[in-house]
Amino acid sequence: MTTSALEASPVTRPLIHFSSARNWLNDPNGLIFHDGRYHLYFQYNPNGAEHGYMSWGHASSRDLVRWEEHPVALRYTSEHEIFSGSAVFDARDTSGLGVDGQPPLIAVFTLADQTGGHQSQGIASSADGGETWAMHAGNPVLDRGSADFRDPKVFRYTGAAGEYWVMVAVEAVERKVVLYRSADLRHWEFLSDYGPRGTALGVWECPDLFPLAVDGDPDDVRWVLIISMNPGGLAGGSGTMYVIGSFDGVRFVPDAPVPDVAPGDETGAAELAALDWIDYGRDCYAGVTFSGLPDDERTLIAWMSNWEYAGAMPPAGPEPQRGAMTLARRLSLVTAGGRIRLRQDPVGPAVVPIVAITGAEVRPGAPRILDAPPVARIRLRLRLDDGASAELRLGDGAAPIAILRVRDGELSLDRRVGAAGLPEAFGSVEHLPLQPGGLDAMLWLDHGSIEVFADDGTAVLTDRLADRTCSRFEVRAVSGSVRIDELVVEAGEGLQA
Repeated sequence: MTTSALEASPVTRPLIHFSSARNWLNDPNGLIFHDGRYHLYFQYNPNGAEHGYMSWGHASSRDLVRWEEHPVALRYTSEHEIFSGSAVFDARDTSGLGVDGQPPLIAVFTLADQTGGHQSQGIASSADGGETWAMHAGNPVLDRGSADFRDPKVFRYTGAAGEYWVMVAVEAVERKVVLYRSADLRHWEFLSDYGPRGTALGVWECPDLFPLAVDGDPDDVRWVLIISMNPGGLAGGSGTMYVIGSFDGVRFVPDAPVPDVAPGDETGAAELAALDWIDYGRDCYAGVTFSGLPDDERTLIAWMSNWEYAGAMPPAGPEPQRGAMTLARRLSLVTAGGRIRLRQDPVGPAVVPIVAITGAEVRPGAPRILDAPPVARIRLRLRLDDGASAELRLGDGAAPIAILRVRDGELSLDRRVGAAGLPEAFGSVEHLPLQPGGLDAMLWLDHGSIEVFADDGTAVLTDRLADRTCSRFEVRAVSGSVRIDELVVEAGEGLQA
């Protein structure tokens, strides 16, 4: 289907996922919690619903659920687009850019040359809590003479090596994470690099590096390195992996060897699956975390789309708009299945039960049919007999928009059944590894998306979906006996518009 044909049939905007009121949106930028508000900046086109004229849009929230959109924060110029980056509160005014004795917020971002293809890092300061920004006259503050040096994430490091600012960025085509240090956010000194490891497909983007305690033990702290890649994601197209290791203020070292998957490698599929992935779906990319929060409240938001088809998706809402964010996710490290895993706990609106089933058996030919509103949370625990399998169908039973198939040790999501009229690359089947015995998961549904958090948030799958035309939700036994230990459909007041 052509773009013009897609534009003739807009879809419904999400209700519990942030999307801009109009125009194009992609990667989250400058995530910061400051003065009681969460600030979400994001890659934004002020001029239309296609990727281009990259600037920083801006929204803020007090609860990570209800967002207020603000005017464009950092606008492109004839010389530079403003690519991805981060923001910090310079509490000691190390940059010297504070105003009237008040320390500033500092945004750090990629200046993408409009004509020469050159990329370097610039900064801007805000004296009013992130509403307006002043470009630093000394930009760029860091230039490697590269066309692909981008996506700086800055944080304050305190450890045995001292206390200073650290920048984590990428040489995208070389698939390297590069680390720098600074005393003042204006002058930067090279520390080390990491990579390429993990996948030799595509480019690396949007890194993040942060500490988390394992199982809440403050004496066992590891560092998590997040790297997004396009293409090279496990589910196809863009995706995001994570690596657990140590950071001494200079160098990141993985706890275990990370395999390098080369194009055409016969073992590539297995090695790719052996990597640690933030999300096993198609639509969770460029996720980074908020600054300004304690480590035990480490929170991530990602772009809910995939570069294979993002630009061809039908626009949402009455004004042309493309792009949305995932739900915010609180992160922790837990021991699961004999190893350390990243756990993600979604932040959603308050909900109340509207349907509940416990202790029910489902046999082939006798599905359980429930009503699940367009925006809902479903808590589900299924137990499978030996050799049994089940299906969860969203939408009309004969023509669903998605089928989730559960077998021992795996959940798959098939959205090919609802892909008519969507871009060709959209039709796909994703696979989520599970703990054996059935399914223990939380499903968040919204207009045009599903997020699955299984096994206490250690296995996550995010996919965009076609809009549902009915609220039917079915649990089917495909083979053997399937037991519903618990199934609760929950909705929030005022969310069913």
